[in-house]
Amino acid sequence: MEREHLERLLGGGDETSSAALAALRAGASHVVWDGTSSAELLAKVYGRRLRLTRRRDIETSGLAWAVQRLDLYGRPVRLGQIRTADGSWVFMLFLDEDGSTLVACTGVRQTLPGPARPDTC
Repeated sequence: MEREHLERLLGGGDETSSAALAALRAGASHVVWDGTSSAELLAKVYGRRLRLTRRRDIETSGLAWAVQRLDLYGRPVRLGQIRTADGSWVFMLFLDEDGSTLVACTGVRQTLPGPARPDTC
């Protein structure tokens, strides 16, 4: 999918889509995969991810909302992904079958390995 088309889809104004759009404009990588997946199945998968991120105190954006949207959508969705240039965030995009409408968008902060710690013995 062309970057410009993806930018138009993300122009909806919610906080997560705006963050994904800003990342895309700042040079983030992106991909939209061919084929579709069941929105209902993805709602279950991302519902588990929501519980896991909460237990592990991992920062997310729009994840609960995306789970609700997918659960109610009822039609197949295409998946896309935007990864910030520094790798600190990954945004998952859920698009309608033909990729013309954004159904939901969520972001998850990535745990980046820190510098090695010296022994304190």
